[in-house]
Amino acid sequence: MQHRIIVLGAGYAGAVAAGRLARRLHRDDVAITLVNAEPDFVERVRLHQLAVGQELTPRPLAEMFAGTGVRLRIARVTRVDVDRRTVTVRAADGTEGAEAAGHREKTEELGYDTLVYALGSGWNDQGVPGTAEHAHQIASRPGALRLRERLSSLAAGQPVVVVGAGLTGVEAATEIAEARPDLEVALAAGAGLGDWLSSKGRRHLRKVVDGLGITVHEHTTVTAVEADHVVTADGRSVPSAVTLWTTGFAVHPVAQATALEVAADGRIVVDRTLRSVSHPDVYAVGDAALMTGPGDKPLRMSCASGVPMAWQAADAIAARLTGGKIPTVPVRYFNQCISLGRRQGLIQYVTADDRAVDAALTGRLAALYKELVCKGAAWGVSHPVLGPSRRHHTTPGHPAPTQAPDPAPATAPATTP
Repeated sequence: MQHRIIVLGAGYAGAVAAGRLARRLHRDDVAITLVNAEPDFVERVRLHQLAVGQELTPRPLAEMFAGTGVRLRIARVTRVDVDRRTVTVRAADGTEGAEAAGHREKTEELGYDTLVYALGSGWNDQGVPGTAEHAHQIASRPGALRLRERLSSLAAGQPVVVVGAGLTGVEAATEIAEARPDLEVALAAGAGLGDWLSSKGRRHLRKVVDGLGITVHEHTTVTAVEADHVVTADGRSVPSAVTLWTTGFAVHPVAQATALEVAADGRIVVDRTLRSVSHPDVYAVGDAALMTGPGDKPLRMSCASGVPMAWQAADAIAARLTGGKIPTVPVRYFNQCISLGRRQGLIQYVTADDRAVDAALTGRLAALYKELVCKGAAWGVSHPVLGPSRRHHTTPGHPAPTQAPDPAPATAPATTP
């Protein structure tokens, strides 16, 4: 019988994991099913571009995985039963609200032998009053499209407030300010602007932000969001016709409803091969996984962490199924790539554990570097089975061992937010 592998989620981590498994294992031995709620791969690192009106290249998953042996299921995951080793999905074309109307939505239960959980994350409103009702987000394609529609309706001079000045917030604020110089763009930063960067990086970021006319509210906590303004912890009211909330990510809630061991933030606790510490037939990759890197620091939620997690998990699964040696690759970060609009960028070089060093690349060359990184990431997902063939047949007696060596994890340069 074929060993059934189900991959949940086709973001960067899930798509790469599915493609790499297809390259490592023979189709006669395994049945790989990739479940995703949308029919297209979403370049999440470009959603701030989509939000300001730029068109992104369509990347249908059916085309990406054609001929690979990976079976694509367009459906939403509603439940995972790790004791029965089943996944419940709802067809993506099911009518929303059908249950409320007295109709049962079509669901299906899929069985697995090995599960790769890559459902990722969405925006995190932090429970701040009014955020869910009045703020926008760009953690998903639908969210970016809603923001795009709202921005296009704004008249000149109207205020836009971006809350959160991490990588996502900085990229969004500069993209909006560059695309719509007629708007009054403000950035609310909980700490100092770019305080995680080197002095050179901070100077360049400040120069670009000032040049784009962005007002920065440093050391500012937003405590409430209203339809036309935000309220700060010190009692100020900052006008805002559109509020974009970028204060971090929250993982998909399905894992928390399972018997899997999860951390306080809902991420699945995994070992150094991305295997669940509580259920050895489950692997987690990307934003859904809590994995430690250099300095025993958790890897941050990012494409930069998710892709090498997928490599490591896929190679570990393949090795365990074929009785091979689990490969190990040193883990470290190299840089953070930040777009500051289409003409400016910032490449901040970092230590292995993601702390800024003095070196940084700035300006148009940095913008080109970031663009090449984004294109490279999309190309890698679009060509998941290219490269030297290393397929191996599964070995009888090695279906999914419960104990195995615990090598160091692998990660790649921290090049995307």
